Amino acid sequence: MRGIDNVTYYMVDTSQFVQLINLSGCGNTINANHPIVKQLIIDSLVLFVEEYHIDGFRFDLASCLCRDSKGHPLPAPALIRDIAKHPVLRKVHLIAEPWDLGMYQVGSFPNWDVWAEWNGRYRDDIRRFIKGDAGVKGAFATRMSGSADLYHKNNRRPFHSVNFVTAHDGFSLHDLVSYNHKHNEANGEGNNDGSNDNFSWNCGVEGDTGDGAVLAMRYKQMRNYMTALLMAVGTPMMVMGDEVAVTHYGNNNWYGHDTDLSHMHWPDAKDDRRQSLLRFTSEVIKFRKSCPMLNREHFPGSGDVSWHEDNWGNPDSRFLAWTLHDTQNTGFGDVYIAFNAHGFEVPAALPKPPAGRKWCRLVDTNLPAPKDFTPGGNAGVEATYGVAPHSAIVLMAKQT
Repeated sequence: MRGIDNVTYYMVDTSQFVQLINLSGCGNTINANHPIVKQLIIDSLVLFVEEYHIDGFRFDLASCLCRDSKGHPLPAPALIRDIAKHPVLRKVHLIAEPWDLGMYQVGSFPNWDVWAEWNGRYRDDIRRFIKGDAGVKGAFATRMSGSADLYHKNNRRPFHSVNFVTAHDGFSLHDLVSYNHKHNEANGEGNNDGSNDNFSWNCGVEGDTGDGAVLAMRYKQMRNYMTALLMAVGTPMMVMGDEVAVTHYGNNNWYGHDTDLSHMHWPDAKDDRRQSLLRFTSEVIKFRKSCPMLNREHFPGSGDVSWHEDNWGNPDSRFLAWTLHDTQNTGFGDVYIAFNAHGFEVPAALPKPPAGRKWCRLVDTNLPAPKDFTPGGNAGVEATYGVAPHSAIVLMAKQT
């Protein structure tokens, strides 16, 4: 509607030479809460649902939709409210990217107990812990158990937290463990575009390498991230290509390219590392779908999780272990999870398994494929498990 009725359809500041207010990074921002614009948006969404059977929407930079005509934040934006209460739209998936160029609303996006959110705090805290940053263990525990500090309000549920490590913006999973810095020179903006806050670690070498030890560490870290994503309470979101270690060569703002930089690189059948990562990811997804404790309708209570930790206040502690209890007696059995972001092995004294059961290894990201994931669990483990440096384990309590 530009050029037809700018003042109605876009946020404008008529006192400025450039009148269009830019809170989206795209040069303009829709005036979403004007009654006419709001109705156009809602009618369009309803059309997509009823005529094209779209089952949900993710709203990019959704905080732009929470402002008035001058760009000021609204505590109860009419558009967001009306979508949440609409007889058709309230029944589909509504996911907000809860920020824009001037507002960050993770955990505080107006939601009416309907809207879900991309949990940017999950992304940042998981990245920082697994790469080995100090003082992040408490935040890591909070994110892995559903981010109750952000979403346990009113009638919101764990699934309102959309957990992710990577997205279409930013580094791919491969590049997250291969680059300490963005490499956006091909974008023609002097490497000034794209985020500088990536919380990435290249595992010892910047970019492409043939060093076997570095590559082994990178693939282990990718398995660690996949394990964290799929063992966390909440809704996991994964980017196509991460399961086969797709690279964008360190470019974290590659959307404008139609070249090898942006294309999907399918793995060769003989590429053992990438094929093994695909197998590992597929198996962890299957396990997650089968595990009732990871598909909770409600936030875990005190009896649902045991934290095997007495060192919360030590910022140098980079090891965390916990047990998810089968408190609803589904017969699935308890699940023990541990992450070691130290550069040395940690001997973990395992809790006593429930009566008639034993701990069996499902995941050990330090082991070579196919031992990194054992479907159904192995024959059993000792009472103390040596969790290798920069690795994660998942054990299941199987019947003896």
